[in-house]
Amino acid sequence: MIYTKKIKDAVKFSIKTHQVYQNQKRKGKDIPYITHPLTVGLILACAGAEEDVIVAGILHDTIEDSIPEKKVTKTMIAERFGDKVAELVLSVTEQNKALSWEERKAEALEHVKTFSNDSLLVKSADVLSNGLELIDDHAMDGDDVFSRFNAPKEKILKHYLELIRTIVECWPKNPLASELTYVASQLKMMGATSFMVEHRAKIIEYSEYKEDEVLECPVCHWRGTSEGNKEHHDDLFDVSCPICGKMVLVVSYPLIKNG
Repeated sequence: MIYTKKIKDAVKFSIKTHQVYQNQKRKGKDIPYITHPLTVGLILACAGAEEDVIVAGILHDTIEDSIPEKKVTKTMIAERFGDKVAELVLSVTEQNKALSWEERKAEALEHVKTFSNDSLLVKSADVLSNGLELIDDHAMDGDDVFSRFNAPKEKILKHYLELIRTIVECWPKNPLASELTYVASQLKMMGATSFMVEHRAKIIEYSEYKEDEVLECPVCHWRGTSEGNKEHHDDLFDVSCPICGKMVLVVSYPLIKNG
């Protein structure tokens, strides 16, 4: 059975937590918040995730976003859906809302490095749902979409890109890796102008080039060599980050003198 009782019960539980008890909306929009966890569950199902992972995706924000009068706890989820689901939901829950935006995101980024593959898959679906929605909204409303957030545009985009890079590096065979890198490339384009000015690619002569030199993307902080990441042109080649597409190095070929 595809639509199992456990998945159906998770949908009902999430609807009660986000919609019935608080009529929660997406940030800065009049769209019911429940569309997000249901989208996360759908992405996980399409990725071939097992039942408990799909259930955790549907429930992933219930602890973090539940209201005090109807507080959802790990114990409550474990009793209804099992210990594995409860552990997965807790793993993707921000632990300290009292911290500043920068502190919370830095802590969350470090926490991702400790995730199991199942937690990484839930987080991947969460990032895809949020990232694709941001891309669509930006296409309609431009940079006004960033007024919804508690941080400026550049910090929002850099956090997304660093998060995607961390997820992909932690689990290269993640079934959602290609979708994540697509989202990263689109988000990078949103900040292309500021990223170009603030983080210019390094330009060198071919005589200075070292094929095994470790490069670092100044935007998402990917680290690696130029192998497999070059694009050749007539008089130069460039090296771009495989995660977000930011150009990190330009190498000019030696001039050929006639005669």
